[in-house]
Amino acid sequence: MSNDKTPHPTGRPAGQLPAREPTGGDVLVQVMRRHGIDTAFGVISIHNLPLVEAVARELTFVEVRHEAAAVNAADGYARASGKIGVALTSTGTGAGNAAGSMLEALTAGSRVLHVTGQIETEHLGSGRGVIHEVPRQLQMLDAISKHAHTITDAKSVEADLEQAVARILSAPQGPASVEWPSDLQYLARPDEQLPFESVVDATVAPEPTDVAEAVRLLSTAKRPLIWVGGGAAGARAELTELLHTLGAGLLTSNSGRAIVPEDDDLVIGNFASTPQVARLLERADLLLSVGSHFRSNETKSYHLPLPTPHIQIDVDPAAIGRVHPADVGVTGDAAATLAAINEALVDTSVESTWTHAVRTVRADARRTLTDYIGGYAEICSTMRAMLPRESVVARDVTIPSSQWGNRLLELYSRETNIFPLGGGIGQGLAMGLGAASARTDVPTVVMAGDGGLAVHLGELASLAGSRAWCVVVVFNDGGYGVLRNMQRANGFDEAGVDLFTPDFALLAASLAMPYHLVQGPGEFEGAFRDALAVRGPVIVEVDVAAVEPKPGAFVPPVHVPTKEG
Repeated sequence: MSNDKTPHPTGRPAGQLPAREPTGGDVLVQVMRRHGIDTAFGVISIHNLPLVEAVARELTFVEVRHEAAAVNAADGYARASGKIGVALTSTGTGAGNAAGSMLEALTAGSRVLHVTGQIETEHLGSGRGVIHEVPRQLQMLDAISKHAHTITDAKSVEADLEQAVARILSAPQGPASVEWPSDLQYLARPDEQLPFESVVDATVAPEPTDVAEAVRLLSTAKRPLIWVGGGAAGARAELTELLHTLGAGLLTSNSGRAIVPEDDDLVIGNFASTPQVARLLERADLLLSVGSHFRSNETKSYHLPLPTPHIQIDVDPAAIGRVHPADVGVTGDAAATLAAINEALVDTSVESTWTHAVRTVRADARRTLTDYIGGYAEICSTMRAMLPRESVVARDVTIPSSQWGNRLLELYSRETNIFPLGGGIGQGLAMGLGAASARTDVPTVVMAGDGGLAVHLGELASLAGSRAWCVVVVFNDGGYGVLRNMQRANGFDEAGVDLFTPDFALLAASLAMPYHLVQGPGEFEGAFRDALAVRGPVIVEVDVAAVEPKPGAFVPPVHVPTKEG
């Protein structure tokens, strides 16, 4: 054996590793700790090595297989924890891969910090074809983010990251992207950062005259309804107080679910487009909406008749009257505005029978849907009975999610209500991984179809490697069931919807994940109980063809134009 200690060209003895120098990754860790963020998700690359190394050393880094999944996981983490989710990607193709998931975060107003690499500063904009160089990356990031910025100075890294955080947290909240040249990742040092001042925009206070007019209308309403979207998320206490002061019924968008717990008997929920609620809408003499966009799929493509007068509360002045005309528009933070209304609302005129009518409709809508979904009702009730109230149910775009998971499966806090608001299929699995990483003391459930799961099938390996307490319930109907039903309902040939589907038993075995197959009534309860007991990743496959009684068909509420209109 040779004991040769010939010096290395660097001056170090051969075989001796260099001493670890602080890097920009340590600055990123410092910022994350300041904001209570303990986890980041990402894909390692030559253009983010210092960042990944520092996060993995000091905090928790969850490796995923695709940059889109990194952003989805960060999004799920943010929604479940109430913190900021951090995604680390590479420049060029890596940043491009993240674009679709950033659009989801932008649509949902999610608190996501996307830190992507960039080529070395000396080559920026040169067009030389440096590896991973892409023209106009910042413009792309700007299009998919609320805020986008390029780091240009190793000493301003902390200030740039804090400015991105401030933009994320300023209302209306949304994701930020920061591109960070790789040389500046190595050269930035925590003790060399310049002083900075980053300020979150102040909460928007409502105009007193607008509040007074809203109170006047509310005090004379005999049959009021309230409709809330995700913009009411921070107003749980204030909304609950007003709801019960009025004895009104509470309708929600999918995003507005569980701001008030759904076992409150005044919560009708995400049933606005049903026949039962339509009759209640016809009778109502006032609508108060809070933070809702009245999305097309929740308002019969904007043809759902809504009550007047309409009082609309939104932090974004451009949203007032954009979809449904507002008789009184109140621009302001939901919690502050509702608190002001509660303080001023002394007298009400609500009919004594109205609250009973609300409760009746609530029960009728749920009973009707329960009957319609046949054997799925057993699965829905079993999930709810076995899951803690604090468990996240991350619902991908699939028939069980759209038909009953988004409505009938009760949720009790908004943080547990995770789904792709933009409607993009295949995002639920990574969102569930992020949520499970945020809520380690309770199980997370992912509801996905076989088609949606296949979009990011590799993330099952990410889940297996994370050991997160997450049960993936796969509803296998051999393809894209939602679109298959839409083709059938509109007289189209079935095309592009019948997919080659993996053998999920073999797939689970290859990932060392426990697996259960449900093929018929009475089987789900035992399979789900055993899956929860693992306290780690599990796949439960539901054979949709074996669900009995056979569920009614679900056709998505998408407008298909005809010559008649």
